[in-house]
Amino acid sequence: MTRYLPLTGLGWELNERLSFRTGPFAVSLVTDYPPLFDYFALFYPDTVIDPGSAIHSFHVRVQRPRGVRRWWRPQIGFYVDEGSPFEPYPLDHAFPLFEWGLNWCIAMRAHQFLMLHSAVVERGGGALLLPALPGSGKSTLSAALALRGWRLLSDEFGLYDPKDRRLVPLPRAVPLKNESIALIRAFSRDACLGPVFPKTRKGDVAHLRPPGDSLVRQAETAAPRWIVFPRFQRGQTVELKAIPKSEAFVRLAQNSFNYAFLRGEGFDALTHLVQSCDCFSLAFASLDEALLALDRACTG
Repeated sequence: MTRYLPLTGLGWELNERLSFRTGPFAVSLVTDYPPLFDYFALFYPDTVIDPGSAIHSFHVRVQRPRGVRRWWRPQIGFYVDEGSPFEPYPLDHAFPLFEWGLNWCIAMRAHQFLMLHSAVVERGGGALLLPALPGSGKSTLSAALALRGWRLLSDEFGLYDPKDRRLVPLPRAVPLKNESIALIRAFSRDACLGPVFPKTRKGDVAHLRPPGDSLVRQAETAAPRWIVFPRFQRGQTVELKAIPKSEAFVRLAQNSFNYAFLRGEGFDALTHLVQSCDCFSLAFASLDEALLALDRACTG
């Protein structure tokens, strides 16, 4: 870790910088809020790299603003390319701000991939995609699968490489919201959760540390094998049913960050992805019942 004076210069305190790798991306992070590095060390051990060893995909800063808000009801901002895509957050929400900010950078720029709004886990060389809108239970479901032996590729992004037709890992901390926090704590003794950040813009949030194997193998791609569209619904008896590939195609396109942007390349990539997979919908209320249904479907 090095110290340097930022180019924005006067009025800023000395900042700390580290470079790290997350999936296919090298990231430079600068902050003047040291506790952020404590969170980083908890969730992403052994991902720091030599700043000179890679071309950085993103240069981001998580810094306190100048002026009265540096001290009174202190805030912190996320900056990329000298601008900020978000309003400042409370200072003690620096880590969720960093996570959401980095996700924003990837969604806006990583167009070498077909990007799906999907959790992805892998077992035995085959990848299971869980595309869903917010509130469908994909984060909770992917966290539970990761705690039951599946390798976590991503909670948020299905990165599909149109060239080699494989899914690229991006293992990040899984943000569990509201009731899901206690649910995952009770689900597994192996769950390593960080502190609860109350009253964020997405409710109460606590992050599940990615299993160590997921970080160690974050350069290891996986072949797509199953696509399951999950939907959590209270009181629902678990129901896993096969759906036509045509329906899966449309639903995946609707859950893509950049399908329209990629145009013909996106159509070809999505077509091959769907043709490579068995496709299902999953309605559930019980986490254990959902995992049993997925175990039965995702065999062979």
